[in-house]
Amino acid sequence: MVRLRRSRTDRGPISTVGLLVRFTAAGLIVLLSLAALIAVVARQAGVEQARESARQVAFVTARGVVEPRLDAGVIAGQPLALQSFDTAMRKYVLQGSLVRVKVWNADGRIVYSDEPRLIGQQFPLGPEEEAALRQQGSSASEVSDLSRPENRFEIPYKKLLEVYVGIRGPQGEPMLFEAYFQYQAVTDAGKAAWQRFAPPALGALLVLELVQIPFAWSLARRVQRQQRERERLLQHAVDASDAERRRIAGELHDGVVQELTGLNYALDAMRLGNPSEGQRADLIAESAGRLRASIGSLRSLLVDIYPPNLAEEGLTSALAELAAGLERAGVDVRLETDGVEELPPAAAALLFRAAQEVVRNVAAHSGAREVLIKAQRVDGRGVLIVDDDGRGFDESRLDERSSNGHLGLRSIGDLLAESGGTLTVRAAPGQGTRVEAEVPV
Repeated sequence: MVRLRRSRTDRGPISTVGLLVRFTAAGLIVLLSLAALIAVVARQAGVEQARESARQVAFVTARGVVEPRLDAGVIAGQPLALQSFDTAMRKYVLQGSLVRVKVWNADGRIVYSDEPRLIGQQFPLGPEEEAALRQQGSSASEVSDLSRPENRFEIPYKKLLEVYVGIRGPQGEPMLFEAYFQYQAVTDAGKAAWQRFAPPALGALLVLELVQIPFAWSLARRVQRQQRERERLLQHAVDASDAERRRIAGELHDGVVQELTGLNYALDAMRLGNPSEGQRADLIAESAGRLRASIGSLRSLLVDIYPPNLAEEGLTSALAELAAGLERAGVDVRLETDGVEELPPAAAALLFRAAQEVVRNVAAHSGAREVLIKAQRVDGRGVLIVDDDGRGFDESRLDERSSNGHLGLRSIGDLLAESGGTLTVRAAPGQGTRVEAEVPV
């Protein structure tokens, strides 16, 4: 018996647990990837928000605190004016993460700084500083370059965020306010944003993953059932094919081969002997009859091995060929067809395949004298009925017959079921057998 052999890459169906583990692992990978992405986006959003907050603080400080107190004495570098201005800066401005302030004039001279060693020194203005100076009311920010000489006293802070705001002096001259914020406050804001948004986002993703697991379990079980069903059908097809080959070989050996062998012996005997004219005529007539019977048997086998082209010859013609095979075996066959030529090729092929298997069983096992083969189209379905008056059998033993290797009807039933059809067998000992096959059109 032919058995299915698995290749090295086909180790059978994957278990439901295995499929679920794969799905869960893939979900966790996606979850971790999204978590990392959310972390990066949240931190970037937090950092950008902190920088924007620093720009707003610097703008409000420049317009609300620095610009109103910036008088001619401060610009001229008068000690009392600078001392009063410095007191206001330390009281109202230098708080929290804001650790350094500078006020520049358009020539790049530092008019005021809370670091007194910088007051009066002149440095070239950078592009962003000049842009803020020219566009009054605008602000810009950047990470402080501590290698520049005007920032040498900020080195202990390691990393700062500079914010520039254009302001006006007491005579309306353009000036520049520069505030330095500790960058750690910016990164802390980013971290806080991540900590604020991450838990609900990750929680939602985790809930989604947990909700999907039951669906994945159901899908995995369905996939496994379908895979087992495919393997079962394939095994049935292989077993049926093996049984079909054995049947054809047996019919050839016990039928046509035996007939031709006997005919060969008879002709050899006539050739070697000295038969009379009457004996020769009788032998020729007998040989012709046996040859016609052998040809009929071979035609029946050809129909079994290679069914007719239903699209060209039609189902009625194909069923007539099957009926002719029974008639040659001495069975009285009544063939009735109605509307079958309008059936789609797929439906016609299924009905013919069912008829082929049932007629074969009738010829081999039933001992019937009369058989009805009826095919018709009824309410959108193709229907085949094969009814014989043979010896019948016990319906309860149908499964037992299938387990003993009689797979024909079982294979046909599976084939019809896969196409949405049905196969019904009604039989009783001594009362014949009736087989009905239906397929959707």
